[in-house]
Amino acid sequence: MSILTDKKGSLELLCPAGDLTRLKTAVDFGADAVYIAGEEFGMRTASANFNNEDLKLGVEYAHAHGVKVHVACNVIPHEDEIARIPQFLTYLNEIGVDAVIASDLGTIGMVKEYAPNCELHISVQSGIVNSATATAFYNMGAKRVVLARELSLEEIKKIRENTPPELEIEAFAHGAMCVSFSARCLLSSYMTGRDANRGDCAQPCRWSYNLVEEKRDGQLFNITENEKGTYILNANDMCMAAYLDKIKDAGVCSIKIEGRAKTEYYVAVTANAYRGAIDSLDAAKGEWQLPAWVADELDKISHRTYSTGFYFGRPENAQSYKDAGYIRNYAIAAVVDGYQDGCIIATLKNKFASGTILDCLEAGSAPFDVDTTELYNEDGIRLESANSPMMQIKIPFEREIKTGSMLRMKI
Repeated sequence: MSILTDKKGSLELLCPAGDLTRLKTAVDFGADAVYIAGEEFGMRTASANFNNEDLKLGVEYAHAHGVKVHVACNVIPHEDEIARIPQFLTYLNEIGVDAVIASDLGTIGMVKEYAPNCELHISVQSGIVNSATATAFYNMGAKRVVLARELSLEEIKKIRENTPPELEIEAFAHGAMCVSFSARCLLSSYMTGRDANRGDCAQPCRWSYNLVEEKRDGQLFNITENEKGTYILNANDMCMAAYLDKIKDAGVCSIKIEGRAKTEYYVAVTANAYRGAIDSLDAAKGEWQLPAWVADELDKISHRTYSTGFYFGRPENAQSYKDAGYIRNYAIAAVVDGYQDGCIIATLKNKFASGTILDCLEAGSAPFDVDTTELYNEDGIRLESANSPMMQIKIPFEREIKTGSMLRMKI
């Protein structure tokens, strides 16, 4: 079992990591736990994922910073795969992984046999929507269940009231939503041969659709008046940051951020923002309100229109029909490498002109402005603009900024 200490009374912040770099970012920016996957058996083949060596390094880095590691082994495995799972689980047990996330009954049995030192967490893929099912998994040895995303807060409260108190409840709080029940979708498999239940979804729910009449071959009819077609299956993203107090009151102990296929920047922003929100909630005396900077931060990542999912009943803003595009308002201008002689030392990622006010994302703090009226290259020559990607730049600033901080600009 993990020797890491739980933060009693506080929501656990569980962040995604698609590779070792993103794991370190999640840890550095405030995660209490990270969830990752090996090269097989996880529900995100679009991620780089972790080979065995990186799994070990990731566990070591996370544990050194007091952060837990959950490994997803939640595909629906075919016969050839099931034979390889015991060896993988044995390895997870050996390197000290804190929990294995599973959904398939055969895999669940193997977790208890081959990874006895790892907690068993039941994946959202299992579609848990009632206390009887949650308790049944508890009786199979589950420490935690990840509830289906189709539940309301009231339903979660009832599940909490009617399950063993030792059973932990985890729920999604942020990220992309799936049009199918708890992401158990056959659409991708039928249309492209890529099986969503094995982590290879082609996301056909994000495509544009038209109506076809069988006797009018080649004629497409828009279901709506949008000239781009109709995005009838396109679900909006979830954002429950403003309602963490209600999620906690419902009995949830861990909030999950979706996004193992998302960028390092996405991981940094969501980890930092939700860390700030949870810390604010923990410190609140009486009624709590989300800090304004947290809401602003979550608008600075690439996202679809936000909704509250099913938490308050059937949602009115669950889908966008005009397109499946993302809202993108910010880009990374530079990444901080250090601080020397009163200057931020940074590596340029996107060009910008001298005088641009950059917005700094630093782990553990609200964002703040960095004025680039004075801008220099690595030789100390003043610049009118920074325009060569990966060049080193210097920006005078009144205090040291943590290495790895990201300087952003509005686009």
